[in-house]
Amino acid sequence: MSDVLVLSRRDVARVLDVRDCIDAVERAFRQHAAGTTIPPGVLGATVDGGGFHMKTAGLLDGRPIFAAKVNANFPGNPARFGLPTIQGVIALFDAERGEPLALLDSAEITSLRTAAATAVAAKHLAREDATVATVCGCGEQGRSQLRALAAVRPLRTVLAFDADAGSAERYAAEMARELGVRVTAVSDLASATRRSDVVVTCTTARRWVLGRGDVAPGAFVAAVGADNPEKQEIEPALMAESAVVVDVLEQCERIGDLHHAIAAGTMTREDVAADLADVVSGRRPGRRRDDEIVVFDSTGTALQDVAAAWLAYERALAGGVGVSLDLGGR
Repeated sequence: MSDVLVLSRRDVARVLDVRDCIDAVERAFRQHAAGTTIPPGVLGATVDGGGFHMKTAGLLDGRPIFAAKVNANFPGNPARFGLPTIQGVIALFDAERGEPLALLDSAEITSLRTAAATAVAAKHLAREDATVATVCGCGEQGRSQLRALAAVRPLRTVLAFDADAGSAERYAAEMARELGVRVTAVSDLASATRRSDVVVTCTTARRWVLGRGDVAPGAFVAAVGADNPEKQEIEPALMAESAVVVDVLEQCERIGDLHHAIAAGTMTREDVAADLADVVSGRRPGRRRDDEIVVFDSTGTALQDVAAAWLAYERALAGGVGVSLDLGGR
């Protein structure tokens, strides 16, 4: 067995940038539509205070590669232990020989690839003239989401909402400086979303925060937070009245906002407009009308993880970043 490259979060941040991550994730969805992937899989376990999930997938176009990500998600960590909410690792393998290639901290990749998927969806589903965005949830993921959106749409005004008003104020100040756009903290979410072209929800909500009357005609909504069956961000009635595009249909009907719409009886899986892979590849249409509300149900797939991890691995090798370990004990 060859040496395994170990990349810390700082290493990953050093070699990955949001624009290239968007391109890599879009290619992965295109490969999935072409049938040149190892289909994504997911396994989860719940414990007191949080849970664990494992996501797997592979890319077969070019050098065959496989990735398995194990993430722990404990929302109480920052307050209780001073630790991040999400911690984990990604194991990257050669999918032809089964040889381990790298072990990467997953936090930076999870944040970047989730935002990259939103940007890919916005590129194909948001109106090209979208300039006003609302971000609901002003944590780390909210920051990554805005950076990615700004890479694909000409944002001029951003409205920031968080249950913690102080978090929204800090977010607004930091992101305005970083991106050079007007970012304003708001206390009324519905008022903000009704005047937005793009809405991103990245929360830990267990009951919907965005309702049928809260979204303007023609808006694009990226629902990012529902990554387990208990979480919910979008009212089932809004889902039913929108064109719903999913990252992975089988996963969204088990754990996403689609899952809640199906449970409420407002939708069936047949009502879903498309998988994102079909839209990216051109097999299904994206936005059909300027006044159509489009909801992207983003539960997170290892297709995104393997694409981002492979890009980080290649760049780290080329740049001499990371530490190589002989796990075989030669």
